[in-house]
Amino acid sequence: MGLFERYLSVWVGIAIVVGILFGSIVPDAFAIIAGIEYAHVNLVIAVLIWLMIYPMMVQIDFSSLKDVGKKPKGLALTLIINWLIKPFTMAFLGWLFFKGIFADWVDPQTATEYIAGMILLGVAPCTAMVFVWSQLTKGDANYTLVQVSVNDIIMIFAFAPIAGFLLGVTDITVPWTTLFLSVVLYVLIPLVIGAITRKKLDEANDHSRLNQFLATMKPWSIVGLLATVVLLFGFQSKTILDKPQAIILIAIPLLIQTYGIFAIAYFMAKKMKLPHSIAAPACMIGTSNFFELAVAVAISVFGLNSGAALATVVGVLVEVPVMLSLVWLANHTRHWFTE
Repeated sequence: MGLFERYLSVWVGIAIVVGILFGSIVPDAFAIIAGIEYAHVNLVIAVLIWLMIYPMMVQIDFSSLKDVGKKPKGLALTLIINWLIKPFTMAFLGWLFFKGIFADWVDPQTATEYIAGMILLGVAPCTAMVFVWSQLTKGDANYTLVQVSVNDIIMIFAFAPIAGFLLGVTDITVPWTTLFLSVVLYVLIPLVIGAITRKKLDEANDHSRLNQFLATMKPWSIVGLLATVVLLFGFQSKTILDKPQAIILIAIPLLIQTYGIFAIAYFMAKKMKLPHSIAAPACMIGTSNFFELAVAVAISVFGLNSGAALATVVGVLVEVPVMLSLVWLANHTRHWFTE
């Protein structure tokens, strides 16, 4: 794990402070950036999110799909968690906290937007950071690659319908055109271009040019993430300064969701008698989120200044320390599983 990944929460925290500070000092500059949009898509944010997503897509090797049937139980576990459990528990927790427990502290419109952001996080399974979690738990690298490849293909077809269904269930008007456009813009196109890039760079099949390209792109990916956080919190600086408790309120159900999903997945993995090298990455990919996609869709569907966008960015802040704690737990419970 590199310096950036290890201290991601620290960098995100600094970016949040910078965004709030500059958003309150030079609000007109952020207003100008917010106005640079086309078809409800902010072009500045779109470029930054592409900087984040594109290098991740280049890492995916779809030739690994030929091995999809070799370890079907682990793959089945992740697919069940990602697509049949996690989106629905996230929607339920969002509704429980913001329409129930926290109802007196958050106005109804904002509460609805927070729920929407949580739902978008829940429907987007992790694409990139799961490679880090798998490595830290000594997971099967080839299996992890298969998991990511399968999930990305499913995400192209399942993200919009499941997100739309859950948004509708929680009484949120679903802009279907914008939702499908977001999936095409932030999943399908970068996935296709990433696959083409990988094929061109790795024609010799020695990964040398590919690894060099990824190393070159990594700093730009970091810039994209941190710049996006700065802008999002700059756009919402007034709201956050007026209601600083919002970040804490959003973080509580996100923490419960993350630890709860991992507990369910880990228990199922043990009952299925999976080896630890399969169980750990299967549970990690089922627990973590593709927050870059969630942020992009939240902005496109609900707007830069929405509670949904804020909720997805809080997901970035929460995820890394939580996932590192789960890595620690997985490594210290290795003896629970028979290799």
